[in-house]
Amino acid sequence: MSLDNYNDFTPQSLEEQRRKKAENFHLHINEEDYGVDSASGEAEELNSYSGQEARDEIARKSKTALKRMKKEKKKELKQKNKHNRRYFRCFWIISVIIVGAMLSVYFITGMNDLLAINRTDTSKVTIEIPENPTVDDVAETLESNGIINEPSYFKMYASITKSGDSFTQGTYEISKNMDYEAIINYLLSSNNRTDTVSVMISEGQNVLEIANTLKENGALNDVDTFLELCASDNFDDDFSFLKEIDNEDDRYYKLEGYLYPDTYEFYKNEDAESVIYKFLNNFEMRLSQKQDVSGYDDLTTVNKMLENSDYSLDEIMRIASIIQAEAANTEDMYNVSSIIHNRLTADADMGVSNLGLDSTKYYPYRSASDVPKSEGSNYTSKYDTYSKTGLPAGPICNPGMDAILAALNPNDTSYYYFCHDSDGNAYYASTLYEHQLNLEYIQ
Repeated sequence: MSLDNYNDFTPQSLEEQRRKKAENFHLHINEEDYGVDSASGEAEELNSYSGQEARDEIARKSKTALKRMKKEKKKELKQKNKHNRRYFRCFWIISVIIVGAMLSVYFITGMNDLLAINRTDTSKVTIEIPENPTVDDVAETLESNGIINEPSYFKMYASITKSGDSFTQGTYEISKNMDYEAIINYLLSSNNRTDTVSVMISEGQNVLEIANTLKENGALNDVDTFLELCASDNFDDDFSFLKEIDNEDDRYYKLEGYLYPDTYEFYKNEDAESVIYKFLNNFEMRLSQKQDVSGYDDLTTVNKMLENSDYSLDEIMRIASIIQAEAANTEDMYNVSSIIHNRLTADADMGVSNLGLDSTKYYPYRSASDVPKSEGSNYTSKYDTYSKTGLPAGPICNPGMDAILAALNPNDTSYYYFCHDSDGNAYYASTLYEHQLNLEYIQ
């Protein structure tokens, strides 16, 4: 640099030159990134400044580009969703058509089965409904025997009609062409069961023995429930003779004496309540049944004879139960009845303070050997007529009609004692001395 030009580089001249260069400087931005107008071919021009204004301009251009990208993404996603919705609608319509067709077939075949439209076979088949059956068990049994074709439809119908919990076990002979309503009504009626057993209840059996007899013959499904019901007042509202009993707390079994001995038809594994109703209905019927009784001119009934008795029905049943347990035969019953009546009305100076009957010592068990070990070796019944005066709190067994008639119509005797030999021959006595002689004789 020559010394002649030195003066040209004064601070003022240098600043002027920088300003002019800055004004003539241009920054060209990529057309694709920062907005080239492709139609006119003119590119937007971004001036570069050394200050804050340049940075603000760059930020504004960047935001504009970002918004444009988001808008394009949103447009692309919208088109994709629209495309997916078309496929979804098509799939949904096809599914509805398929499901609708399937449901139509299901309901048509179900209605045909419900109404037995396509079941023309009139033959009968024997089916076995299991113990404590569910509606699934019943539907399966019916289907496997060709009685219904649509078990699921049958279960739905049984549920709607609230019949699903009412089925009971049993053997039934049923036609194959019955509709659902007829099938359900048929199975809900115990009268249509064919699995019956004939059970003879002997005169003089007590509640425990009757329960065992029923169980052994397959007529009772639950012995414990049977015994509980026999000690309850569940049947009082249906039978007035039970409602009149006012000392049930003193009894072992309230129904003892009223389970009339007879031959019964029971269903296999019948529920305990139904079994008891059969006994009590039979007893009630016997009370009003006319019969020829010695000493009466016309046919009479137990109820009619009770009108002329000094004892209530329950007291007569207690006397009859003792007669049934103690007498050797029907003829003996009337003398034993006479002795019981005589003892019950005896004067205190006659030395007869109680009935003193062996049949009452171990009730509700038959003998000492029948008493459970859990009761102890010194078991004493609260019905024991050796230690207690008067009649026991309740009957000790279930007497037959002969014993009941004997209790109502005792022989007129002076006897106060009786005994039997090993052959069943009876010996009667009016005094204790005579009785002791009879005991010596039969030993």
